[in-house]
Order: sequence, then C-alpha cells, then structure tokens
Amino acid sequence: MIILLHVLIASTSLGYATYVFLSPSESKFKVAYTLVAGTFISGFYLVWSKQAHILSTCITGLCYLAAVTCLIAAAQYRLALAKRKIR
Repeated sequence: MIILLHVLIASTSLGYATYVFLSPSESKFKVAYTLVAGTFISGFYLVWSKQAHILSTCITGLCYLAAVTCLIAAAQYRLALAKRKIR
C-alpha cells in the first residue's frame, strides 16, 4: 500500500511541477515543495522498512530529484522574469 502511495505522490509531484512551470506563482511553489518532501519521506520509509537495494533506489531518487529541481528552478526563473516585466 505504501509503495502505491509513494508512486502516486511522485507522479503527482512531477505533474504539479510541470504545472508550476507553465503557470508559476508563489503559492504553487509551497505545494510543489510539500509534494517533493512527501515523496522523499515515503521513499525513505520504503527503503527502511523493506530493506531495498540502496544503490538502485538512490539512482532513481536522484533522477526524480533532478527532473523536479529543473522544473521548479525554471518556474522560479519564469516567475522572476514575469515580476520584472510588471515593474
């Protein structure tokens, strides 16, 4: 059950980060960060409780983190550009 929840949170996180990239706002970033934290907490619990292979788990987690970080960083850049144009 926890693995299903973990996959659901991670998928939602990637989708929401894409949404934030397309339509950035300050309040959306907080939700994106919460989803990323939820993914890592559930992933940590899975590794700890199931004694998963740490190497493959870490590689997958780093790929996920790279994708979400790029999306969120690009969204922050777009928001900064939009704020600069308004002023």
